[in-house]
Amino acid sequence: MKNERHPQINLIQKIISFFDDSVFIYSINKIQKFTAKVLSLVMIFVIIVSVWDLIIVTLEEFTTQPVLVGHQILFKLFGLFLDVLIALEILENITAYLQNNVVQMELVLVTSLIAMARKIIIFDFNKAGGFDLIGVATAILALSLSYFIIRHSNRRL
Repeated sequence: MKNERHPQINLIQKIISFFDDSVFIYSINKIQKFTAKVLSLVMIFVIIVSVWDLIIVTLEEFTTQPVLVGHQILFKLFGLFLDVLIALEILENITAYLQNNVVQMELVLVTSLIAMARKIIIFDFNKAGGFDLIGVATAILALSLSYFIIRHSNRRL
């Protein structure tokens, strides 16, 4: 009855109860799930636009070029193709998070390896130097080793 006359006290009690551990964690989980769902929708849009772009670029390249397609065009198309695969892997990561409520390191590492494979495929030796290639190679080695360790440890479980 006292609180009905003083709405400020009700507000303060609600604010204090929000910071109760179980309520706060519940709220954070709801925000994380909502954010992951929004990211999924955005990623689906990105995938659709990327596939459309890949189709358009492929049609343009093959209809405007002679029968023998140059390496530059193929590298461009492979890069676009791998962009779509990377986006699909990211969507799979988000979906796995929504299903299991945990980030799966194996999927993250596979996505990273695909991104590094894309970097190698489109690597321009004329613009980049040896140190750039060493950096990419080191990153691939580290990611591959990490993937092996995670995959090996998951098999034991």
